[in-house]
Amino acid sequence: MHIETLTPSEILGTLNDVEAKNAPLKVFLAGDAQLLTRFPRVAIVGSRSASADGLKRARSLAGALVNHQMIVVSGLAAGIDTAAHRGAIDAGGRTIAVLGTPLDECYPRENEELQHLIISGHLAVSQFPVGQATTPKSFPMRNRTMALLTDATVIVEAGEKSGTVHQGWEALRLGRKLFLLDSVASNPDLSWPREMISYGAEVLSRENLEDALADLPAVTSSHAVSYSELA
Repeated sequence: MHIETLTPSEILGTLNDVEAKNAPLKVFLAGDAQLLTRFPRVAIVGSRSASADGLKRARSLAGALVNHQMIVVSGLAAGIDTAAHRGAIDAGGRTIAVLGTPLDECYPRENEELQHLIISGHLAVSQFPVGQATTPKSFPMRNRTMALLTDATVIVEAGEKSGTVHQGWEALRLGRKLFLLDSVASNPDLSWPREMISYGAEVLSRENLEDALADLPAVTSSHAVSYSELA
């Protein structure tokens, strides 16, 4: 496996003060590094213990983003992340996995085949050098880096104490777009969606998907959204 090493500024250009404060010193890449410089990159994230409806929404959203010439980014975790990567690949698009482990490790183990597929035909990114131990702190750090490297984050499904919520706050902190599916935003059992919305997160639904995507660069109206399972 060939590993390329870049700094965040080599990928994103000059970082502002907030980005520089929250960026890793280096990132390690395996696969097609050009995916970090082509087309909008949108993270689809959510619960590892996702519902069947949540998994369908993640796959459908990934397909819609691919149809808009966007690159689907996720964290290769079980649940929503896996559905997002698979949905992008099945739709003929490209995907980036931002790992919470070094590139030569895989977590969860059942995604080893998917990780190899992404490295061989897409891109895997890690801020952790080969040989570094993975700890529980590695995954929130990964979420921060994923928010940094993407133009927007969409939270598909997450519980009150889900680690996914961390990425939402990081996206807002970094000045990135943050979208919450309306099925999440309208859940009366959750308090964090209302708080995030008060800080600028937007609710994403079938009705406003076109307008929301139009705010991101490189979107053309010739790509029709097919997202019947969003709501």
